Amino acid sequence: MLTVGVAAVLLLLAIASVLAALAWSAWCWTLAVLLIAAAAVAVYDVTQRRHSVLRNYPVVGHLRYLLEKARPELQQYFIERNYDGRPYDRDTRTVIYERAKGIHGEQAFGTEREVNEVGYEWVLHSSAPKEPPKEQPRVHIGGPECRRPYEMALLNVSAMSFGALSANALRALNAGAARGGFAHDTGEGGLTKYHLENGGDQIWELGSGYFGARTKSGDFDPEMFRDKAAHDQVKCVSLKLSQGAKPGIGGVLPAAKVTKEIAQARGVPQGEKCVSPAAHRVFATPRELVQFVARMRELADGKPVGFKLCVGYRHELLAICKAMLAEQITPDFIVIDGSEGGTGAAPLEYEDHVGTPLTDGLIMMHNALVGTGLRDRIKLGASGKVATGTDIVKRLMQGADYTNAARAMMMAVGCIQAQKCHTNECPVGVATQDPRRARALDVADKTERVVRYQQATVAQAQQMIASLGLSGPQELHPAMLMRRIDHVRTDSYAQLYDWLAPKQLLEQPSEDWAPDWAAASADTFLRT
Repeated sequence: MLTVGVAAVLLLLAIASVLAALAWSAWCWTLAVLLIAAAAVAVYDVTQRRHSVLRNYPVVGHLRYLLEKARPELQQYFIERNYDGRPYDRDTRTVIYERAKGIHGEQAFGTEREVNEVGYEWVLHSSAPKEPPKEQPRVHIGGPECRRPYEMALLNVSAMSFGALSANALRALNAGAARGGFAHDTGEGGLTKYHLENGGDQIWELGSGYFGARTKSGDFDPEMFRDKAAHDQVKCVSLKLSQGAKPGIGGVLPAAKVTKEIAQARGVPQGEKCVSPAAHRVFATPRELVQFVARMRELADGKPVGFKLCVGYRHELLAICKAMLAEQITPDFIVIDGSEGGTGAAPLEYEDHVGTPLTDGLIMMHNALVGTGLRDRIKLGASGKVATGTDIVKRLMQGADYTNAARAMMMAVGCIQAQKCHTNECPVGVATQDPRRARALDVADKTERVVRYQQATVAQAQQMIASLGLSGPQELHPAMLMRRIDHVRTDSYAQLYDWLAPKQLLEQPSEDWAPDWAAASADTFLRT
């Protein structure tokens, strides 16, 4: 890794070449000039705060920016790849970076999409559009049992733990949340000082490892949980059941990233791979799950409590709904994590082949709650490759009330998708616990980028909603989202999916839903 020492070495070589020119040959002046110029560039790179790559890789880091300017072939091949190497949507990546940097997002020459391609989607618009509101809309989080509700933004920072991300990355995200008025999910790695020092609203996520509220034997510690949940910045508590990129297995933090500080925050051994259990210890049935949700809410003094999951078997969702009805206990929110969501450490098979995509999982959860008469008591969040205003609008049309973004927020703080997250060698200081690498991420500069990205993206979503002739997100409907089925046929989402009527599952389940409804039990996740 090239560091500040590069500038010193180049400067010493420049001085040596000047002395050589004076003592032996005038030809050495050419070398001296080149070395002096390189040393000056190196000094500038390590002292500037805008580009993390240059702070860690002075001089040679400029090659990356030369490639970025070589549009479109070189940039698309070398720069614009997503986390697992497959082509990433160039427009999406450009939107994130430009918004974070405060650059206007207009583009010449119109759409680059193949509008006749099967699967192409678009949002309808009105001939009588409205002007979008100047203020961001808020989503009220808090059901009947909640005593301290929270007003959620349309776009928030999704779950990313200390350990997965560096302290500086968390500082920038949290400071951005504080300045921009949106929430920051801690991830399952625990509530740490880096989540709290800049004043941003926190959603404290508790996974199967119970990090931050964990006994020495790995069980849930209610008193430790009560103490941390009482913090003023903790606005909601979220129980993680599963993660989109690796549903069915626990979270993983590679041994190289389990520093002394991480070990203390999580209550695990230093230098050993940290693996969360696949399943929770505190519940084994849907009924016990909702009872634990109620217990968490009471320990949190009435703050909103919910859970996050990647959807699997449909009968399991219905079993949870039956448990809610039987116990008369409902979470205040549920976050659906799509299988397309990212992660720093997961088996390739899980990333590509396990779990329900966000569109299907979100619609399924929305229908389950509507069909059981519970939808008006529970807010739905959506996470999984949410990056643009279009993503927000589409997810709201599909049943969500608000959205969370992880990868896009990482890119806003400087992630270049180098795919080094699991190695502790992130070149820009975002996903590393190496202090030499993490110092490259300037908190003040990246805080500004996070705020600009979130505000510009929500503003674009509001502009799109206004273009549909609507007054706000609550008026969005699946009939407004279209998809091309083949080269001559298009359908709206209202036509493509079976949308249940309120309490339909309780009164007369549809032919499609009836088998899963009959197989669901509040007392087991198994099919009965």
